[in-house]
Amino acid sequence: FVLGGSNTVEFPIKFTPKYPGSYHCQILLKSSCDIRVYAIECVVNADQADAQLEFLTSAYQAVTQEIPISNKSSEDWRFEALLEGQCFHGPPVINVPVGETVQYPLMFKPVAES
Repeated sequence: FVLGGSNTVEFPIKFTPKYPGSYHCQILLKSSCDIRVYAIECVVNADQADAQLEFLTSAYQAVTQEIPISNKSSEDWRFEALLEGQCFHGPPVINVPVGETVQYPLMFKPVAES
């Protein structure tokens, strides 16, 4: 323990998760005159990766790209999709259960040549 200012104590914890997700634990601190239990939740996000999709199709012909979303966490995921740009379509909500991979169907359907 390292005493800090304002009667605080620093308690360093090293956490090395293998996968993104939500991790819960409890820390029990005991002394001769006190018992404290701290509940901790650590949320780990995957590294952000830039991605680029290129759609080539004839005018008025739709093309769909399946985008895999893998849930390696310990909780089910629910995503709300916000698509920006003309001619893109996809489901507004997608659910990814624990341990599964779900394909998000992103469709591009041009309405003119460009």
